[in-house]
Amino acid sequence: MSSQKNKKIREAKEKNTPEESGYVSFLDNELRPSSWQDYVGQKAVKDNLKILIQAATERGVPPEHVLFYGPPGLGKTTLAHLMAKETGRAIKITSGPAIERIGDLASILTNLSAGDVLFIDEIHRLNKSIEEVLYPAMESGVLDIIIGKGPSARTIQLELPAFTLLAATTRVAMISSPLRSRFSGGVFRLEFYNEDEIAEILRRSAKIIGVKIEDNAEKEIAKRSRFTPRTANYFLKRARDLAQVEGRPLNRETVELSLKLLGVDEKGLSPSDRKLLEVIAEKFAGGPVGLSTLAAALSEEEATIEEFNEPYLLQLGFIERTARGRALTAHAYEHLKKKPPANLQKKLL
Repeated sequence: MSSQKNKKIREAKEKNTPEESGYVSFLDNELRPSSWQDYVGQKAVKDNLKILIQAATERGVPPEHVLFYGPPGLGKTTLAHLMAKETGRAIKITSGPAIERIGDLASILTNLSAGDVLFIDEIHRLNKSIEEVLYPAMESGVLDIIIGKGPSARTIQLELPAFTLLAATTRVAMISSPLRSRFSGGVFRLEFYNEDEIAEILRRSAKIIGVKIEDNAEKEIAKRSRFTPRTANYFLKRARDLAQVEGRPLNRETVELSLKLLGVDEKGLSPSDRKLLEVIAEKFAGGPVGLSTLAAALSEEEATIEEFNEPYLLQLGFIERTARGRALTAHAYEHLKKKPPANLQKKLL
């Protein structure tokens, strides 16, 4: 590759703008916002974080520990990166399942430099014994290590550099109360996006990957994006691929065709979403049906239903959670074009 071509790629990356088609592939991983201005939505969370960071910077200390929670794809990891960038500190990234032993956590913590940001994704999957070692590290900046076993065992205490722990989870209820209480910087829930916010994100993403998207195509993706930026960007890339392969403009027709190939309907439901609704309607007379029974009928994991399917279906008002299990609403029957039970027919009138 020539030095001139390298220079163009570098300049395109620095300016965050699309270049010629030969250079665009280098920008596909740059969809993650790199500044507060680029991060669309979650205004209340951003405002709180800005104050937290500014106050800590003025005092000359690292920001306090923060926990983000909410459905996947709403920007929890991006916020962690932005906080590290705003404080000018290095970020070390790991996840709950990756920390299998106390020694793993000790190694991570002792290798932090003063002011570093440690990001733990899916923190609810931390082992409870490891969680207890994390308490004094967060609260007092020390690491208690037990050496030996039995009567000869002794505890040594290591001083840790001041650091900021940022954590993310999709299941905040699984985090113990003692751990949640130690996030003194705040526990923030990320909300689903609206269509206007998704459209704004798509405009920025289209610019970065170097495609021209028509307004009606942008709106169509936003409408079916499950109120989630990650899903919207995925749909944009697949529509771009179809437009490129078939020599089409990136318009509404192209978007509709690409989403049809993916099995995504006009409400943004995936094949697994529709199968879930149909199983409840046909096998369980509209419900209610218990989660474990539903998972068995679908040959699916309970966690997948809870974390992927249900949040969006609840947002659309297609299912209800009752004490006895999941049940379909009148709107779900209408979408499936099925006749609802008598008790639900009145709601459609």
